[in-house]
Amino acid sequence: MFKEFEWNQKLYDSIEKKVNENIINFENMDKYNIEDEKYKKFISDVEEVYLTHPDGPYKGDKKELKNDKEYISKSLIKNIQIVKYYGDVIQKAIDDANKNGGGKVIIPGGTKEEPKIYYSGSITLKSNVELYIEENAIIKFLRNKSNRFYPLVYTRWEGVEMMNFSPFIYSYEAENIAISGKGVLDGCADEFNWMPWKFGYFNEEDQQIQRERLFNLGQENACVRTRRIFNDEISTIRPPFIQPYKSKNILIKDITILNSPFWEVNPVLCENIKIDSITVDSHLYNNDGVDPESCRDMIIENCHFTTGDDCIAIKSGRNNEGRNIGVPSQNIIIRNNKFEDGHGGITIGSEISGGVNDIFAHDNYFDSSELDYPIRFKTNAERGGKLENIYVKNSVVNKSKIAVIHADFFYEEGTNGNYMPILRNITLSNIKTVEGGSIDANNALFLKGFKDAPIENILIEDVYLNGVKGDAVLQNIKGIGFKNVSINNKRIDDKIIDVENDFRVKEYSFQ
Repeated sequence: MFKEFEWNQKLYDSIEKKVNENIINFENMDKYNIEDEKYKKFISDVEEVYLTHPDGPYKGDKKELKNDKEYISKSLIKNIQIVKYYGDVIQKAIDDANKNGGGKVIIPGGTKEEPKIYYSGSITLKSNVELYIEENAIIKFLRNKSNRFYPLVYTRWEGVEMMNFSPFIYSYEAENIAISGKGVLDGCADEFNWMPWKFGYFNEEDQQIQRERLFNLGQENACVRTRRIFNDEISTIRPPFIQPYKSKNILIKDITILNSPFWEVNPVLCENIKIDSITVDSHLYNNDGVDPESCRDMIIENCHFTTGDDCIAIKSGRNNEGRNIGVPSQNIIIRNNKFEDGHGGITIGSEISGGVNDIFAHDNYFDSSELDYPIRFKTNAERGGKLENIYVKNSVVNKSKIAVIHADFFYEEGTNGNYMPILRNITLSNIKTVEGGSIDANNALFLKGFKDAPIENILIEDVYLNGVKGDAVLQNIKGIGFKNVSINNKRIDDKIIDVENDFRVKEYSFQ
């Protein structure tokens, strides 16, 4: 039986209240400036090791790099430069602030013409500390793929726990932490540094071997601290940029993130998180913008995304790992963001085995000319997961090459598994094509469930889309309702339909 699923304002207000009440203001706390005299002795000269190509930077479109067999077959050249290393300084200031009850660690800025640059390895945030990067300050993270600068820590990668390179900024069981300021965090990843591991280009190792090993260990429930150790002698697993782990009361505000080796902002098992007015500009493989995993009570607002993958991807663990930990992502508000570039706008999955519920997305602008899907759900019979109570409203779509809303249970493993996903209670309301524009979409809707696990209770209301090339693709849907919907200036009758496995349609009226 179809049931209209309405916006839950009471829950929305409670999420907003809880997050804002738990974010700490550091303005009246002690300041720890890393250029103070007491920290100068911790500055050192180190060798940064980085790789370049014998023929120089790739002159074509980087998307075509994989097809240039001659170029990617050449081995890279190892280079060394001496840099002033501030990693120990930054960590010492954080440790001091934490030991003294809390404080604000300041990374001073220069001028627009001459910004101050600070080379660092991984930074571990601790409770009651704000890392404040001033405008015209840049923290550049060394390209050395070494545990000296990125020590082994307990982390999660593609939904599976492991001991691996530390994320560039990391916390573990911390509370009341912040990363803020108008400065820049530059991961310094490029097609020659960190990225070759994705496919094994330039005779570098291919991450697929270690990736499969990790996933198998996850399926076996192998001990993380004794058996899932991927040190720098073997690891080809690229670390995320920012990963608070089992932490709470987190603010990430105003910063700009560039050139990440992997996902950009990836809180795991965290609560009370606010991400406000950050800019993500990183176009490499798997450069998702914000990926909350098994998190609750979170606000993502006023952000600007230009990414090489999904702008926001909500996750909760992969396969057995996600089911055993059993912590969903829930109570997340996504508002007033601009998705300028990326494959998916707001994606749920595919590492989704712990489930997702109660997501509120509104007043977002999907602007990317490369956007495949503004709203996407990715799961299958191996991931499983219960995905429910998803609200999307008051948003504008410029382009959407494949579909405005896309849900496909046949992703990757498809039907090969014993964990039927549940996807239900989704409302799209007041979604429009940019005025005078054309989204150039193959379909307005692409929704394919399983015969034994149909997609349930979808309401499409006050939706106006122009530039849709083909019909909707619907399979195994138990209740999709259309109210005041127009596609290519043609009004669709208000109705409810069920779609069977063989695409047979049953039509109903709203009561």
